Amino acid sequence: MHAETALPPSPITTDVAATRWLAVGSLLGLIVLSLAWELWLAPLRPGGSWLALKALPLAVPLAGLLKHRMYTYRWVSLLVWLYFTEGVVRAWSDRPPGNWLAGIEILLCLMLFTACALHVRLRLTAAKARPSNPATKSP
Repeated sequence: MHAETALPPSPITTDVAATRWLAVGSLLGLIVLSLAWELWLAPLRPGGSWLALKALPLAVPLAGLLKHRMYTYRWVSLLVWLYFTEGVVRAWSDRPPGNWLAGIEILLCLMLFTACALHVRLRLTAAKARPSNPATKSP
């Protein structure tokens, strides 16, 4: 491909950047909350519990979100519902402060899902709006 016919990379709009940072921030929030909850704040057993390992699957997509990988945003928007479900169950069944932490987990999950869904939608809309290769268009 010649340099004059190559398309420049699509610029990152402020909306896409905002959804990216909201997704990364809420994912980091879920990781920190999961660890703090199960190790110090309200563990199932005194001294912490192995349930803190639930933070490991959340650490896996972090690099993909930071590298703008569309596939990662898509599958994280599905993974987050497992944590949402845990939050709902524990908000209903745990005693304070566990139920309050579950409420925070629910909020972070909703933020993460919304950010991922908006990010994917904005990027797909921007891709459709970009013109195809101008060298192949007829005048």
